[in-house]
Amino acid sequence: MSSSLSHPSATAVRPPGAALPPRPVLSRVRECLISGTAAGLARHLGAQVWQVRMLFIALTVLGGAGVLLYAWCWAFTPWERGESAPSRRAPVAWILLSVAVLLELVVLPQLGSGYIISIPLLDGFAYSYTSARLSIVALLGIVAVLVAAALWADLIDRGDPARGPRHAAVVRGVSVLLLVVQIVMLAHNPGFVFVPFAGLLAMFASALVHRWHELAGERVRRIREEQRSEMAAHLHDSVLQTLALIQNRAGASSEAARLARAQERELRAWLYDGDAPADSDLATDLRDYAGALELDYPVRIDVVSAGLSTERASGELAAAAREAMLNAARHAGDEVSVYIEGSASGVDVFVRDRGPGFDLDEVADDRLGVRQSIIGRMRRAGGSASVRSDENGTEVHLRIIGAAGENHD
Repeated sequence: MSSSLSHPSATAVRPPGAALPPRPVLSRVRECLISGTAAGLARHLGAQVWQVRMLFIALTVLGGAGVLLYAWCWAFTPWERGESAPSRRAPVAWILLSVAVLLELVVLPQLGSGYIISIPLLDGFAYSYTSARLSIVALLGIVAVLVAAALWADLIDRGDPARGPRHAAVVRGVSVLLLVVQIVMLAHNPGFVFVPFAGLLAMFASALVHRWHELAGERVRRIREEQRSEMAAHLHDSVLQTLALIQNRAGASSEAARLARAQERELRAWLYDGDAPADSDLATDLRDYAGALELDYPVRIDVVSAGLSTERASGELAAAAREAMLNAARHAGDEVSVYIEGSASGVDVFVRDRGPGFDLDEVADDRLGVRQSIIGRMRRAGGSASVRSDENGTEVHLRIIGAAGENHD
């Protein structure tokens, strides 16, 4: 009795009437050995992975049902939720290629040797396999393994982050080379040469199917781009012009004008920008920041970019420009102009407003916005910053030295 009380399962007994915990959703595991089917089924059933695999093997021995069950689960069980692509630990394509090479070394030298295998049966009868029949079967098996390796690499390993398109190309090249070796070795026997030729046709047919899918995807993207262009033209002639009219009639600092500008920026970004990268360019970042400032302050900010520059939004120049735009929106208001110029010698950013201006020497020492966030930041980044201010407005000039297109982080 004491041993039963000390058993771990004794403390895990559910009280009467307690609900059973929900089973995990049946899905295939993304970090798997081959397909993630056995691991996903084991997780769903609350069993060990090796137990599920042994079940598949036992059913395979008993009439081949395990293969059909595994294929059915593989085909109809979805991947578990996640953003990453499935990754397989087992190099299935290379295993298949190794099997094909071993079979070629054993079978090809014996093709057409004339041997006969006779299997004795009851009542004195015997069933004989001629070499031609065995050779065709063996050759078909080798070609099927090579085609399977190429298809696995092209259809499955191509999207695996651990392998990729280069791995698929290498496997396909090795498979084609082995089929060419078969054709050369069987050149004296035309009755066998058609088998590796059929394998080559199957490989190239699969490659054509893959290319057809790529062309179909490109066609869909082109159609979507054309539809987007047509929609952009229609909206430009209607909605965007209406928003611009609201801004002109309402005044730059009014609430209606600011909301209209924000909607115009969002609509233009959706129509023309497309899918922006995670770290966007400087001009795109400052336009987005200008739209956010217009919602918080009674200001209109125009961002213009000229020249060739791929200065990233994560750099110090972008941070200093955002600080200058914030100061202009907070203290000057009305209209602010941001001009970005890229050249071979560097990138310049000008932030101009029409406020009352200020004297930098009279700014209190504890006000670090201009001194540290703009001038100090640019100096530490290897650039320069200057502030010119009078009763007609303020201009902040930021400059980063270096070839246009460098990433100044």
